[in-house]
Amino acid sequence: MQRFWVKSRSFKYSVNVGSGAWRALADFPQDRYSAIFILTERNLWQRWGEKLLREGNVKRARPVFVPPGENSKSLMRVEEVGAELLEKGADRRSLLVALGGGMIGDLGGFVASTYMRGIDCVQVPTTVLAQVDSAIGGKTAVNVGAMKNLLGTFYPPRMVLAEPMVLASLDERPFRSGFFEVAKHAILSGPGLFKELEAKAAELLPQRARELGDILARAARVKVQVVSRDEREAGLRRILNLGHTFGHALEEATGYRRFLHGEAVGWGILIVSRLAELLGVLEPTEGARIARLLRQLGPLPTLHGLRARQVLELLPQDKKAVRGRIHWVIPERIGRVRISDQVPLNLVETAFRDLQRSEAQE
Repeated sequence: MQRFWVKSRSFKYSVNVGSGAWRALADFPQDRYSAIFILTERNLWQRWGEKLLREGNVKRARPVFVPPGENSKSLMRVEEVGAELLEKGADRRSLLVALGGGMIGDLGGFVASTYMRGIDCVQVPTTVLAQVDSAIGGKTAVNVGAMKNLLGTFYPPRMVLAEPMVLASLDERPFRSGFFEVAKHAILSGPGLFKELEAKAAELLPQRARELGDILARAARVKVQVVSRDEREAGLRRILNLGHTFGHALEEATGYRRFLHGEAVGWGILIVSRLAELLGVLEPTEGARIARLLRQLGPLPTLHGLRARQVLELLPQDKKAVRGRIHWVIPERIGRVRISDQVPLNLVETAFRDLQRSEAQE
């Protein structure tokens, strides 16, 4: 297990990644809390709850269940969870543990940040994407209608426990989807992690999850380093949006039914890499290397049938846009990106159409 520290505005907290990460909970000062509640999905609790309590030396904890899926990231669900916590006796000195993937982490963090004006939370991510990205950094959110993560807070957890063992229970598609976020971190961090990901692409399978602690830790460390320097996305943290501007538009254009989040980000990275080539800031050989790695990580759902204009019209609605201007994260090479709001829309459309055309020719 590897341990990193995130410096938030109020305190620093540990991010524990690797085999045995749950045991770090045993060293956490649980006695300071009046009660411990675990927000999770019923199937996750049945499979992993007892092991988490045993390895974390948790004497008493009460589960609070929510249905799986993005529909649970809603204000209605926040109200229901809050009411259940109150009914079960949660007070201002209670601890909320979020055991699950990105939805549980976002919902749990949001509930913790608002319940009785804020109670402590611990993130226990159970997907690749959550372990290397969404559980780290304190972003919480719920969706409003079709707008993903519209309402949210910055609310750092007291600790993060990323145990690779739980990833073995994932189906191959969601497992591989998370590695598109790992690829994003590899592009941001430089050749070292990128080369390791290239070398191990064929080995990224759920049945080998226990062996992936090192690569997950290296990816998580990228997020830790960024959010420690820019907790609230004032500048540097924007680089973590690489691939997300197009990714979010693709998700929304297809009603969140065609792409898993990581897959949408994968396409987003491919499109923005092509855009960088059209802008003349990314060498085609470097762009080809990025594209080759992403293709190695797994098949992506098709772009077929999507109208370029429909997708482009959604781009300025991204919540990271300011006054309708999109802040693009443009790769210049593996290990370096730039942020620009001066990107011609015609080139953006060309990049999207180029990817559609190349996919049709495969």
